[in-house]
Amino acid sequence: MQETRLSVALVTRNRPSSLERTLISLRNQNVHAWETIISDDSDPEQAADVRQLAANYQCGYVSGPHRGLYANRNHAALACKGTHIRTIDDDHEFPPGHMGECLAAIACDPEAVWIIGEFLPGQDRASKSAECPGQLGPRGFSVLPADADDCWAIADGATIYLRKIFDSGLRFAEAFRFGAPYLEFGSRLHFFGYRIRQLTSTYVIHHFEAGKRSLADPEEEMASEFFAMLCHSFIYQPRLKNKMLTVAQIGLMTVRHPKSAVRALKKAVPQYRQRRILASGGRSLSRPNFSAGKIN
Repeated sequence: MQETRLSVALVTRNRPSSLERTLISLRNQNVHAWETIISDDSDPEQAADVRQLAANYQCGYVSGPHRGLYANRNHAALACKGTHIRTIDDDHEFPPGHMGECLAAIACDPEAVWIIGEFLPGQDRASKSAECPGQLGPRGFSVLPADADDCWAIADGATIYLRKIFDSGLRFAEAFRFGAPYLEFGSRLHFFGYRIRQLTSTYVIHHFEAGKRSLADPEEEMASEFFAMLCHSFIYQPRLKNKMLTVAQIGLMTVRHPKSAVRALKKAVPQYRQRRILASGGRSLSRPNFSAGKIN
């Protein structure tokens, strides 16, 4: 049996002080990952600071692709050499024993994709467990799974993947710089037979700062949601109810935001059709009927 080697794929962009908090938290763990790779999408004026932090904390450093979060997440994962890959964001912090719990989960079920819940700073962590990350619903929203031990939920920056997932060619959708591709990825992994489970014995502290996202575009976010829900309801779980809910949600958003929704559809539909062809393996799959960006 191959020895378990856990790689950390840490993505960052223009937040060296936040990144250092994450690196300090990783260094303070009593058990460490086999390697930590930082994929840096920072602008040139901040990249030197990130590169120095990588050296200070004995991490590998690769320059990111500068095409958005999901291209960077793919880039980080592909730079890793371990048997398993733990995604981490530069605004995460970890409780004592966190990495040990990650390794224990892999030892328990090495073929599973493990997802980890989060708390915000200041939230009560003593009296309750972290909520399970959400999974993609047919309306494009993240919803709590009925079974956290067998679901299609994904924690965007707090998941343990098998290296062979990326070796097989599976990737986050890079056509969207941010938004819902991580939810689509979870639904796609479930479709391809990977078991996704929540690691309940630990959590992430997420230092989320509302309004300080380095990339923000409501129209692109809408396009990513359209893409995710179309893939979910017409490829991965093509039940009639799912299809009806997806078409109804896209119709509602088109009524509310006609111009931006049509533009979002024009970006989402070609990506959905590409994903449908890749997923079908030559099989005929049902699909919604679009004409000039509108649903018929």
